[in-house]
Amino acid sequence: MKLPRNVKIFRGQLDAAPFAGVFFLLVILLVLESKLVFSPGVRINLPAVRQALPGANTPTVVVAVDLAGHYYYQSQGISEEKLQKELKAVVQGANEPLTLEILADQSAALEPAFRLMSLAGDIGFQEILCVVRPQPLPKKVEGPSL
Repeated sequence: MKLPRNVKIFRGQLDAAPFAGVFFLLVILLVLESKLVFSPGVRINLPAVRQALPGANTPTVVVAVDLAGHYYYQSQGISEEKLQKELKAVVQGANEPLTLEILADQSAALEPAFRLMSLAGDIGFQEILCVVRPQPLPKKVEGPSL
């Protein structure tokens, strides 16, 4: 039995309205997801420096100190005693030397950061870095030569 073949390939113009609708819907969803999502956290203004500083070449552990001198570890506020226990557990569980990165607010008192450095040295961290925000170097303006 032979079936009739009367189906023809569409050769007209495509309607752009459905494509535009999907495109604008995707744009709206991307904008809403990236801009309107609230990211909780404590604002820490890092000090700025104009020189290039070395980074860490070993795995790092990050602890933040805010303006009031409170410690934050793994995005959670933590007391000094609990922080000491957590850091000891991390150092003991590591199979290579660790670097402690301290994110201290530029207006914070230095005492909490110094206590943390002393604590980290006693626990067994091999290197301690105070994280700063790099400041762009001024561009050199070359004038006409005389």
